[in-house]
Amino acid sequence: MHFNRFGGHPADTTDGRQRRRRLRSLIVAIAAILAAGAAAFVFVQPAASHGTSIAQPSRHYSCWERWGSDFQNPAMEQEDPMCWAAWQNDTNAMWNWNGLYREQVGGDHQAAVPDNQLCSGGRTGGTRYAPLDEPGAWKTTPVNANFTFTNWDQANHGADYYRIYVSKQGYDAQTDALDWADLELVKDTGDIDPGVGRPPATGGGTLVDIPVSAPGRTGHHVVYMIWQASHQDQTFYACSDVWFGPGGPTPTITPDEPSPTTDEPTEPDPTTEVPTTGGPNGYACTATAAVNSWGSGATVTVKVANTGTQAIHNWMLHWQWPSGVTVSNSWNATLSTMGGMQMAAPASYNQAIPVGGSVEFGLNVAGSLASAPAFDCLPS
Repeated sequence: MHFNRFGGHPADTTDGRQRRRRLRSLIVAIAAILAAGAAAFVFVQPAASHGTSIAQPSRHYSCWERWGSDFQNPAMEQEDPMCWAAWQNDTNAMWNWNGLYREQVGGDHQAAVPDNQLCSGGRTGGTRYAPLDEPGAWKTTPVNANFTFTNWDQANHGADYYRIYVSKQGYDAQTDALDWADLELVKDTGDIDPGVGRPPATGGGTLVDIPVSAPGRTGHHVVYMIWQASHQDQTFYACSDVWFGPGGPTPTITPDEPSPTTDEPTEPDPTTEVPTTGGPNGYACTATAAVNSWGSGATVTVKVANTGTQAIHNWMLHWQWPSGVTVSNSWNATLSTMGGMQMAAPASYNQAIPVGGSVEFGLNVAGSLASAPAFDCLPS
């Protein structure tokens, strides 16, 4: 059994592993039932998103909250240079604020996430989140020694645990990229069942409030979250910038609710489970897939539909192929991978979907595929 050197806690628990095995078994059983009853055409349920810390806000959520509805404003470069740099590096660092996670970490976070790469989750998604690792003038939220840390669990994943760290006094967030040795573990929640918390004012899922005590600190510090989701071995990481004591900024958001912005393009991230009737500000999408199989391969045609009350400016899907299935070619979408996850982003001409409308893309695969996998959709 691996132990975390900061908290002295087991990397995983027997209960957590058993719960994930039960959930996976249930998913496999449901998939088998669907495959038996609908071999070539599969309706894919609407998806909720994953989530991140919103109070104190993670760096990527904070950027999206301030600039998501104003992303073309050139003032961002001068007023918020750290967010500007992240935006210039990869627009998805902002739009995929709820998708900074790694899979199959097995509780060994320090092996998966090297020093100087903590805020990007060990550069998960390639270089997408790499600018989040950069020290500098990140916008901070004022806190006291005792404060409430809030995570938005958008898909009611639940948690095997949340581990909340705060940088030690003497750490310089302006010049020093975060290392494990810079952190002190201040809270380990243990198991939190899916849905335990309070509902957000907008959007789905649950707000999980975690009381934190971090005395003896002044100035700019980093709060670091490890959220081990309970639905599968999926771990979310986040850096939040806070200010202890006098001299800090005026708060820009409240911890009581997320306040997602409207509009704007470029790939947000997806997720699994839990149907929704509408996401933040009325955004919602579903996917259906028709599979034309010839045994050693198949053509998959995917329809993405706007089922919300707001026009969609952009969307993204992700899914996992069965073992042995690989993509030969695709059209009307851009495919990428993150770990074992396949992702699809729209082309420039089919990223916008009006209310009640839909768009399509397609791909050919090699390998045996009788029915479509479960797609996850996130609109913006």
